[in-house]
Amino acid sequence: MEAPIAAVTVYPQQARITRRGQAPLDGGPRLTFAGLPPALDPGSVRVTGTGPALITGVDVRTERHAAPADAALRALVEQRRADQATLDGVLDDEAAETMKVDLLTSLAKRSGGSFAKALAAGTAEPSRVAEVTDALSARLASALKARRVLSERIARLREDLAALDRRIGTHSAQSEEDSISVVVELEIADPAGSAELELSYVVPGASWEPGYDIRVRGTDVTVMSYGLVSQYTGEDWPECELALSTARPAVSVVVPELQPWYLDRVHPAPYAPTAAYGGAGGGMPEGVQMARFAAAAPAMAPKLASVEQGTTAVTYRPSRPVAVPSGVSGHRTTLAQLSLTAGLGYVTAPVLAEEAYLRATVVNTSEHALRPGRASVFHDAEFVGTTVLEAWAPGEELELALGVDDRIRIERELVRRTASKATLSGQKRREAEYRISVGNHGPREAVVTVLDQAPVSRDDTITVRDVKTSPEPVETSALGEFTWRLALAPGESKTVTLSYRVDVAKGVELSGWRE
Repeated sequence: MEAPIAAVTVYPQQARITRRGQAPLDGGPRLTFAGLPPALDPGSVRVTGTGPALITGVDVRTERHAAPADAALRALVEQRRADQATLDGVLDDEAAETMKVDLLTSLAKRSGGSFAKALAAGTAEPSRVAEVTDALSARLASALKARRVLSERIARLREDLAALDRRIGTHSAQSEEDSISVVVELEIADPAGSAELELSYVVPGASWEPGYDIRVRGTDVTVMSYGLVSQYTGEDWPECELALSTARPAVSVVVPELQPWYLDRVHPAPYAPTAAYGGAGGGMPEGVQMARFAAAAPAMAPKLASVEQGTTAVTYRPSRPVAVPSGVSGHRTTLAQLSLTAGLGYVTAPVLAEEAYLRATVVNTSEHALRPGRASVFHDAEFVGTTVLEAWAPGEELELALGVDDRIRIERELVRRTASKATLSGQKRREAEYRISVGNHGPREAVVTVLDQAPVSRDDTITVRDVKTSPEPVETSALGEFTWRLALAPGESKTVTLSYRVDVAKGVELSGWRE
């Protein structure tokens, strides 16, 4: 029976395909869905229906074919055969032209010597020699041109064949001669009626992952969520009901059970020489000006998908039918739009770079739990860059880096550095003092978080003393990290100072000191 694809639900690593079809019951108590992908999971096959009959059995069978079972794949194979035949004919034509060129070239060489002797002996007229020479030259030029045209056509035909081979290779990762058939056994009550059947099954080779556009305008943050669908199932999905689900159907469902946790003595491993391996590893601005239609024209809004919140998963259903052919990677479908509010501020670590980075702190006040995915970040109309958005649950806070703001000027300078030796104990002493200047040259007040650090000793013979800061930091860690928050009015500058002393025992060489 003919049963085209009517709906597809894509999971993170597979897809559930739904086919629907109608068939008369006068052909007997058996209906067959043929040409299904060989990779489908037989345990996932389900058949339901309506009509004057009962479903008494469902069998899943593997069919062997001399030609590809999939109609689209058969068409590609036939097209390749035809193109190969055309290429073979053009190759034959090129070989004939090559023989003609070789013959004319050889004839021109032999006749050149004969004509020279005849002219010297006075047995040939110069006009006749010129006539024959011109004829040979014209024939040779024509043959060379024909061979060149054929060579260019051969190159194009080979490129087309290579493209067809790639399409055939990506169309089905399974055996081209195999397919699956689902045979439905019926108990018919009215042979004059018809049955409408629905078949569903799960196939691998399909997936979707989330992607995001994050736009920050002032304190307003818009998160546009979309799904990137990839499928290599071997069958094209026509325009149908497409759903993207966060559920993860398992191949086998097993309740986890704890096993004993054993402790044992460490047994030294037998000595074996090891080999040493070495190796080395290694925005575009958005400024595309849109055409101005009319001053009062409304902005074009995205069409969003409907959202179904389940117990453990979320399903997105796009607002219109979507077609996804086999072999497509990253087909984009808009899912949802979140409107949030951000707190803006700056952060700088001048010991690493004398730059101030604008940072937005956003709380997910929506009911959507966002899956991990790549995000493109925009600040106003400018593309800032891409980042990886971690799993973002409702109520959770997220920090977004919005790039460097050159209107916040940062300078870290060494004010004092000394190195001396205590005469009695023999200890070496080093002292350093740094001053960080922060200036706001923007039109609005700026809150700048300044990060700096003092060294931390990992040896008893090295002691860090007299750590002094001004002003007092708002946060201090046990690893010598200090955090200041400075509120700067437009045109205002403030400074932060940090100083410390390091004592090193006699005979100890200090490692890690920053010059």
